Amino acid sequence: MSITASLADVSESQALEIEYLISYLVTSDCQMIRNGKAYSGEDGAKHVRRKYDYFRDRISSTEDFIGYAATKSTMSGRLYEVLCAGEAPAPSSAWLLKELEVYRGLHHE
Repeated sequence: MSITASLADVSESQALEIEYLISYLVTSDCQMIRNGKAYSGEDGAKHVRRKYDYFRDRISSTEDFIGYAATKSTMSGRLYEVLCAGEAPAPSSAWLLKELEVYRGLHHE
């Protein structure tokens, strides 16, 4: 897995977590709902990465990344959601935090 220069403001382990969460969104076959419009996981991940780059001076943990880059619109204040087939929409922050917990369980035993 390649860690981009934009991930240099967090520890190496957290950079891996952030990259994993972005990749998870891309490969999940779920949609990210922003301001009432659904986007593919790939487009949602591109948006989250841009927000990460914008807020990276404020981000010092994976949880900060989720809070700043993947929780809500900075323009409207509306919460982001993730919509997966057969499931009700979930707040993106809860969806990512749940996956982060799974990732940490698998990689920190």
